[in-house]
Amino acid sequence: MLTHCVFFWLKDDLPPAQKQEFDAGVKALTTIPSVVHGTVGKPSATDRPIIDRTYDYGLMVVFKDMAGHDAYQDHPTHTPFRDVASRCCKRIQIYDFE
Repeated sequence: MLTHCVFFWLKDDLPPAQKQEFDAGVKALTTIPSVVHGTVGKPSATDRPIIDRTYDYGLMVVFKDMAGHDAYQDHPTHTPFRDVASRCCKRIQIYDFE
């Protein structure tokens, strides 16, 4: 299994229409066929010094293997989302682990 975690910080002045576009796009990523399990969310109310809650959205998708990850990267749902994310986000941080 390969787990792909992506954290997004939206631009401060992002108009509501672009927020909606981003929200729909990031949720669509979990429907890509090579995704075994996927979820999208916003920071929870947990509050301990070790928890980073500065991001606006978190995405976690799990793949069977690296081939699944590679298929996801090239999928027609993911490719245009890169443009949406680059327009809407001031920061994106990715963590992959096996």
